[in-house]
Amino acid sequence: MHRFPVAPPLPGRRRLLATAVAAGLATLAARLQAQAQPPLRILVGFPAGGSTDAIARHLAQGLREVLQRTVIVENKPGAGGQIAANALKAAPADGHTLFLSNSHALAMIPLTIRQPGNDPVRDFVPVGLVAISNDVMGVNPQVVGEVRSLRGLADWANANPGKGNVGVPASASDPDFGVRILAKDFKANLSPVPYRGDGPVVQDLVAGQVPAGIGSIGALMPYVKAGKLRVIAVSGPQRLASLPEVPTYAEQGLAGYGVSGIVALMAPSGTPHEWLQRCNQALVQVVRTPAFVAKLVELGVVATPSSAEELATRIRDTSTAFAALVERADYKMP
Repeated sequence: MHRFPVAPPLPGRRRLLATAVAAGLATLAARLQAQAQPPLRILVGFPAGGSTDAIARHLAQGLREVLQRTVIVENKPGAGGQIAANALKAAPADGHTLFLSNSHALAMIPLTIRQPGNDPVRDFVPVGLVAISNDVMGVNPQVVGEVRSLRGLADWANANPGKGNVGVPASASDPDFGVRILAKDFKANLSPVPYRGDGPVVQDLVAGQVPAGIGSIGALMPYVKAGKLRVIAVSGPQRLASLPEVPTYAEQGLAGYGVSGIVALMAPSGTPHEWLQRCNQALVQVVRTPAFVAKLVELGVVATPSSAEELATRIRDTSTAFAALVERADYKMP
């Protein structure tokens, strides 16, 4: 039988094949190792439906892809994020538990609660910044009519004694103090009404249970677009690109309130430095992706990655601003 000549295998082919097989085995081994790890938990101090929860779920999806491991979001609402913060403190420093926090738990609670159960500086370490978030004040037009400014809300409240309740995401929070300062400076019959997150604030605001409320732009914006709510003031040093017609609190004469908020990822103190570096790299990678940026734009939040050191500086600066706000509101720690 005639045999066709067969060329001997090229040495280069063997090396390429061996390299490809080794790479495939290494990838498979890494995936199996990642799958064998416990889930990475991201604690959130507010209920589902709020902006912090939404950011956490988008972040979990991105980290899942980058780290090739299971990432879950655990909501532990209550006490303005304090319950979730204390859960982080109690968690082992093994890289399996993180805390997506806003400014309140990291910078306000230490100023307003005598024994909060944790010290953010001592008990937590920063992983990285996720976003800059600005709060807005919204009103229900069906309740307050044509009110379109802080002065208009103050006048409406004075003309409707006992009805000037303003929903805020937490007691002794910067929105809580903002309402107190507004009432004092504008001589208005306004009172803050604390909730457990901005999700419930918006629900009651839309339902007309409160005439006004403060929450994230992401939580309010769907109802603003539907014509059910109207934004009359925004926090931060300048107007928002998505609401250029709405002035800041400072523009309307409310001094000392309106610091831009942060959304940041924290880990328990003692977490291995190598893991913190890896986690920050993964976090920055996720936060910079167009998909994540777009999701946060929908929430009215600006995706903002940072190093751990940059986050530590932001937390200190926010604490300084909040200390001045607490003093301005004449708050006395119980």
